[in-house]
Amino acid sequence: MALWAQMTPRLQYLPTQTLNELYPDSFPLDVRHYLASWIEEQRWETFDVDNMEQEPQARRLLDQMVHLLQEVAQLNPNVVERVKLQHISRNLSVFQPQPMQLVRTVRDILRKERHLLAQAGMHPNFPPFQQIPQGPPAINGTQQPAREDGKTDVDNLVLKVLEIQNCRQTLHQLQEDLNWEKQEMETIQGQNELDPQHSDQVARQTRIQQLEYNYSVCAKKRVQLLHEALCALEQCQSCLILRIKSWRWEQHRATIGVHFDDNLGPLQTWCEQLLGVNGNLRQELMLVKRDHGGAEFHTLQESLAHLLQTLIQSSLVVDKQPPQVIKTQSKFSTTVRYLLGEKMAPGKPVLLKAQIITEAQARNLGQQGVVPNENVGELINSTAILEHNTSSKSTCATFRNMSIRKIKRADRKGSESVTEEKFALLFTTEITITGCETPYSIQAISLPVVVIVHGSQEINAMATIIWDCAFSEPNRIPFIVPERVPWKQMCEALSSKFMSEVQTQRCLDRYNLHFLAQKIFDQPDISEDFSNMPVSWAQFNKEVLPGRNFTFWQWFEGVMDLTKKCLRDYWSDGLIFGFIGKQHLHVILQNKPSGTFLLRFSDSEIGGITIAYVGPTDNGGRKIQNIQPFTKKDLDSAGLGDRIRDINCITHVYPDLPKNEVFKKFFTVPSPPNPDGYLPFKLTTVVNPGDQGSSTASIPTETPMDMYGQPMSNVYGSNMNQGMFSPMLSTAQASVTSFKMTFWNQQKRRWMRCGRHNSTPNSDLSTKTGQIPLNISSDRFLEVW
Repeated sequence: MALWAQMTPRLQYLPTQTLNELYPDSFPLDVRHYLASWIEEQRWETFDVDNMEQEPQARRLLDQMVHLLQEVAQLNPNVVERVKLQHISRNLSVFQPQPMQLVRTVRDILRKERHLLAQAGMHPNFPPFQQIPQGPPAINGTQQPAREDGKTDVDNLVLKVLEIQNCRQTLHQLQEDLNWEKQEMETIQGQNELDPQHSDQVARQTRIQQLEYNYSVCAKKRVQLLHEALCALEQCQSCLILRIKSWRWEQHRATIGVHFDDNLGPLQTWCEQLLGVNGNLRQELMLVKRDHGGAEFHTLQESLAHLLQTLIQSSLVVDKQPPQVIKTQSKFSTTVRYLLGEKMAPGKPVLLKAQIITEAQARNLGQQGVVPNENVGELINSTAILEHNTSSKSTCATFRNMSIRKIKRADRKGSESVTEEKFALLFTTEITITGCETPYSIQAISLPVVVIVHGSQEINAMATIIWDCAFSEPNRIPFIVPERVPWKQMCEALSSKFMSEVQTQRCLDRYNLHFLAQKIFDQPDISEDFSNMPVSWAQFNKEVLPGRNFTFWQWFEGVMDLTKKCLRDYWSDGLIFGFIGKQHLHVILQNKPSGTFLLRFSDSEIGGITIAYVGPTDNGGRKIQNIQPFTKKDLDSAGLGDRIRDINCITHVYPDLPKNEVFKKFFTVPSPPNPDGYLPFKLTTVVNPGDQGSSTASIPTETPMDMYGQPMSNVYGSNMNQGMFSPMLSTAQASVTSFKMTFWNQQKRRWMRCGRHNSTPNSDLSTKTGQIPLNISSDRFLEVW
């Protein structure tokens, strides 16, 4: 089908009118596509369309075409396509009265196709063959199939199988004809023993010789087609397995925000079709072996059996991955899907078992294929049954309430932390496929996970996962990652992760990324390109930043978390400059008028955003000042828009946009009076440019009330008999310090009466025994308060 292979990619460039003329209603494009190989193998040009003696031959071609099209329709899993093909096969009956018209139609189509291919280079809308892309770009040097779902390859494979079946039927018919002719020959020879040159006997002998020759040619073709079909099956299955691996790789990369289409439907259809082809070929091979024998067929059987085993074992995939950071004693879920679920033998339920394995065990699993016996972790709810969902046509095992009770750590080397140790979940089971006698042991492994025991380890554990997902190779040995990567790769990972985590379409620009490079390499004064400079895992999340007590990732993750929870709309609207160094800050603000400001992420505090603005100096000049960073806690009490509105010393956001216009939609509308009688209050942000350093303050403009409706300046005491606090005598002018000290003295007396005290010297405010220290000074108490 070399002609159709060249023609297919050019169809999109042909005008609709040309396509309709090329493939008329009586012989639609679908027939040309699905029967491409068979059509091109027939000798259409040898027909004399005016010779009526060739009509029987033309009618046989028509019958074969209808039969092949019906076979293709029955094997097509798409209901719409199946009905359409059946309808087309019935419409081909229009050629029954004049089968030579079919020959004329097909011959003209093939001639026109060759003519179009000859003129391809000269047609302005019809690019040469070399210029037409033959498939998606290569991944790691491996060319991908032209169609992701493998439809074209599978269609051609199905046609090969149909040819073999048709050849077998032809051989059967030839054998019957040959047996009949030989029987007739024996009868004629008995009647004409004295005349061996009798005309009937000579004609019969000639017919027998022709049938024997045709049988021999057809038998050879049958064997040849079997070899071709096996090669085509190997190639098609290799493409399928490559696509499954590519799907897993895309799923892995989705952790850092790379786009991922998780639809497994096309891959499931592909698997089912190849399983059907394999079964048909095994059946045909058994029949050939019965008819002809020979050692070569034994080799073909072994090849088909190996392909079948590989297909069955490759069809188990982790559809929904477990969390890649798992805390012990916490519930989590995961889903495993079997792409050949509809082909499983009915009867006994298939139980899928999960176990946790180490990096070393995962490595041995890939090299030796042996399921490890040693348990390194105790999994709760580690079994699930593969269940078929008729609506989605998927067969899945869902582990809904899994939990790691305990984990056994490996010996760590050097300064390696527990948050750098990678594990994985291994899923195993035995499956019997309909038509196969023996069960197959299959397994699937999850993406690497890090197991933690406390929430404080989560950020460092996520750093391990991010590094693994961003910089591992597709076909690596589990779970090897490079120790260093070029900065440009790090840029892609950080920007992609930031956009995914914050859920924004605005990426990190070159200014942001340059500042991040300056920060991680500790080169704030360097303006050169960092693209090819190697950055190490230690620089990413092992070593603390100079002058700080946190790593680069801990700081970057804090920014992402703050932006995601409090600043996403500001960032998406481009109102936050973001990552910028103080040197660059002075360059862009030095010539701006007083009151110009921009928003940047704090480089000295995790999860903070600060306002840098141009302010006046005492001598009439200008200077750039930075307001104390706002954290999530600050922004939860009053949003960034309201704080910007309240600060009078800032007027225009960089470069020169009035703040009240730009941030207007973020201002909070004053709330109406509370219907329950309470007086509302609001927090106002005040900045005093005259203070030394940077500062922010939030003060109430109305007196806040406590839970009893009393002013917070009142002093509350303790009712010793009922164990409750009751208002004490005080004045409205009592200070907060007085309130604290009164509260402290009364609590001390109460605790002494209850016997809950601890007079151990140098005790702190909290003890393991739950006793209250009484020897602590009032100054220490006020400091802790």
